[in-house]
Amino acid sequence: MILQFGAGNFLRAFADVIVHQLNLITEDSLGEVIVVQSTGKERADAINAANGNYHVAIQGFQNGNTIDETIEVTSISRALHAGSQWGEVLEEGRRPDLQIILSNTTEAGLALDPADATFTGAVPGSFPAKLLGVLAERMQAGQPAPWIVPCELIESNADRLRELVLEQAALWKAPEDLKQWLRNECRWVNTLVDRIVPGPPEEHQMLGTDPLLLSAEPFCFWAVETDDPDFPLTRHPEVVAAPDISPYTLRKVRILNGAHSALVSRAVGTPGIETVRDCLDHPELGPWLEKLLFEEIVPVLEERCDDPSGFARSTLDRFRNPFLEHRLSAIALNHESKVAVRLQPTLEEFQKCFGKSPTLLSELLGPGGRASVG
Repeated sequence: MILQFGAGNFLRAFADVIVHQLNLITEDSLGEVIVVQSTGKERADAINAANGNYHVAIQGFQNGNTIDETIEVTSISRALHAGSQWGEVLEEGRRPDLQIILSNTTEAGLALDPADATFTGAVPGSFPAKLLGVLAERMQAGQPAPWIVPCELIESNADRLRELVLEQAALWKAPEDLKQWLRNECRWVNTLVDRIVPGPPEEHQMLGTDPLLLSAEPFCFWAVETDDPDFPLTRHPEVVAAPDISPYTLRKVRILNGAHSALVSRAVGTPGIETVRDCLDHPELGPWLEKLLFEEIVPVLEERCDDPSGFARSTLDRFRNPFLEHRLSAIALNHESKVAVRLQPTLEEFQKCFGKSPTLLSELLGPGGRASVG
């Protein structure tokens, strides 16, 4: 069984799809997913009304082909509202068959709430305090420590979550054996998740019949930082386990995110260009991006991460997605700070590696090392 904090679109089109597929293809299934919603209860009510079942339209461009297929996801069994069903949440946390606790509470969710400064026994406000409440109940019930797998989009997300839970435990004056159990027995797994989930598709035959219908791109990648062969999710082909996942983060930031920021600098203001896909279809911008990727970005990453050329090719496929309108104006937010992380290091490393400046990046960033918009 999996206890999942978060009922949002991303987990339902990413992690819950992976669990569904594992339940279908493996003899020892992961079992059901119990979803916990903390903000509001409308999504939990909708999940329960549908008996946990919903559909995901996998839509995009992959390996030269347009993909448009719909799958029914059956991994979720029910949803709980933390505010009114906290006792049931704790009961699920005590179950012997609980293997994994998942979360995606957004970056803002990885913070403590001053209202939780004193333990009251009522439902806590913050996610780390809720997690501590569940883990404390589990330890007191004599159940084994679970895997804790956060999917929030920050580096070292499990390390950060563990720090917060231990900080909350100190505020609550938790006994030392509980704090040692949290540190040494619970298995905290840093992750990198990558899949675009736009929400419901704009057009689909099930829009009027499935209120939980979602769309997702075909690309799906989940890196988990562990060398433990018993980690259950790695039986799925899109889940990769490694003792250090920072090379996968490097690959994503420099190639996918770097390409996004490069297009903003190069293409904003070009007549008729509003989306990433417009850039790929443009007779000059499309070839320019391919040259930037394969002649200047990928060479710097060779032998530092897994198959950067293959990832760059899949990135171009993702950018060509005919079902997704990814606007350059959205990518352009906080542009200069993004360029400093996504593009500037590649320029500097290219110069060190090859003893010359990369032509396109040098033109893009200019003599001051900063790319402008437009």
